Amino acid sequence: MATQKPSTNRTRSHERRPNVIVFFTDQQRWDTSSLHGNPLNLMPNFDRMAGRGTHLTRHFTCQPVCGPARSCLQTGQYATETGCYRNRIPLAKDAITLATEFDRSGYRTGYIGKWHLGGTTPRWNRDEQEPVPVDRRGGYQEWLAADFLEFSSDAFDTRLYDTDNNEVRLPGYRVDALTDAAIRFVDSHQKEPFFLFLSFLEPHHQNSRDDYPAPPGYDERYRGRWIPPDLQHLGGSAALHLGGYFGMVKRLDEALGRLLDALSSLNLDDETIVLFTSDHGNHFKTRNDEYKRSCHESSIRVPTALQGPGFDGGGEVRALTSIVDLMPTLLSAAGIEIPTSVSGNSILPYMRGSQDWPEDIFVQISEAQVGRAVRTQRWKYSVVAPDADAIQDSDAKQYHEEYLYDLCSDPYELENLITEPAHRPVADRMQRRLLEWIERIEGKTPTIVAAPVGPATGQRVVLPHEIDE
Repeated sequence: MATQKPSTNRTRSHERRPNVIVFFTDQQRWDTSSLHGNPLNLMPNFDRMAGRGTHLTRHFTCQPVCGPARSCLQTGQYATETGCYRNRIPLAKDAITLATEFDRSGYRTGYIGKWHLGGTTPRWNRDEQEPVPVDRRGGYQEWLAADFLEFSSDAFDTRLYDTDNNEVRLPGYRVDALTDAAIRFVDSHQKEPFFLFLSFLEPHHQNSRDDYPAPPGYDERYRGRWIPPDLQHLGGSAALHLGGYFGMVKRLDEALGRLLDALSSLNLDDETIVLFTSDHGNHFKTRNDEYKRSCHESSIRVPTALQGPGFDGGGEVRALTSIVDLMPTLLSAAGIEIPTSVSGNSILPYMRGSQDWPEDIFVQISEAQVGRAVRTQRWKYSVVAPDADAIQDSDAKQYHEEYLYDLCSDPYELENLITEPAHRPVADRMQRRLLEWIERIEGKTPTIVAAPVGPATGQRVVLPHEIDE
C-alpha cells in the first residue's frame, strides 16, 4: 500500500522541472476502480492518487485497440493522423512524440514494457521475437521493452530488449518485474529531470492461451464475485475470465503503490507527475467476438488520474477527455511548448477556468469494423462502413448508422435507440457532430445512411433541450 508523506527536500522541488511518469495498463475497464462503483477494492492506491490529485472521471480512448491507441497517446494525434490506424503499422520515424519533446527540453527519457509501435512481426516462438530497431522507438533514450510483449513473454517469463537490443530476462511475475525495472530507473536518475513511460501488458489476456494469468491465489480471490452490470446481462466470457482479470488489476494497483512508495522514499513524490491510464477497455466478447474494437463504454472508457505538480488538489474533472489530450497535458505541466501537430488539448487551462472545453469526443474504430463514434455527456452515436475492409481501409466514403444510446437512462448501453422515432432528432444532431469531427480530423466528408425508422416503443419523448445534452 502506498504511503503519502510530506517531502523533506522542498528546496530541490523549486530548482528543477517536475519528473513525469506514465503508468500505462492495457485493456483495463474504467469500472475496475471503486470510484466507479467496483465493490472489490481492487485499486486503493489509484483511488488514493485520484483523491490527492486530479481524477478524469470521464476519460476515453479515441481508438479501442492497442497499437493505434498508443500512437495517439505518444503524439496527441488521432490514429488516422499518425498513420497507425490498426495494429502492426509502425509509428513514423520522424513522429513528434512525448519522448522527442521531453528530450529537447533536457529530460532523460526511458521506456519500459510493451511498445506495439515498432512494426516488427509478432512470433509465437519467443526465441524469434524481433527487437524494435532504434529508429522505431519514438525517440526514447533508454529502452527496456518488446514490441509485442504478449508474444515475447509470459506471466512468469518476462523477456525484454535493452537499449542495445540485447535480450533481458527479468525474474518474478511480469507486473512486478517491470515495476522493479521502473524503480531502478527512477533511483538512477533522481538527480536529473526524467520522463519514464512504464507500459504493462496486464490486464490484457495472454494471447497464446486466451486467458488472464493472475498471480497465484489472485484469480481464486475474485472468481464468482461481483460482475459489472453489462456483463451480467450480456455474458460473454466474463464467467471464465473475470477472476483472473480482476486479480491482474489488483496486482497492478499494488505495483502502483510500490512505485509511489519509491518516489516517497527518494523525496521525489512532490516533484513528480504520475499519470495512470490505459489504452482501452474490455467487453469480454459481448459486443463482438473478442475484447475491444467497439464503440461501447466497456471498450473506450478507462480509469485515469494524475498527481503531482499542477494536479494535486485538482479534484474531479467531469468534462469528457480523450487519450489525445494527455500528451499536451503532460507537456504543458512540465512547461514545454505544445507542438502544432497536436490535435488534443491540455486539460490544465480548463482546470484553471481559463478555457472552454469540447462538449463531445471522437472515436475511430478499426480491425473489427471501419467505424466512427461521437459521445456527449448524455448520448452515444456510432456508424459503420459495411463495405469497407476493416484491415486495409483506414476510413470510408459511406457509413451506415449503427447505434444510439441514452447514457443517462442506459449507462451500460443495453438498448439501441437508433430506429426509435422519438430519437430521430437526436440521431440527426449527433450525425452532424460526427461529420464535423471527421471533416476536421480526417479532412473528408463521407455520407451517412440513416437507419430506418421503426415502430415506436413505449411512451418515449425527447424534449428539445435534451437533444444537445
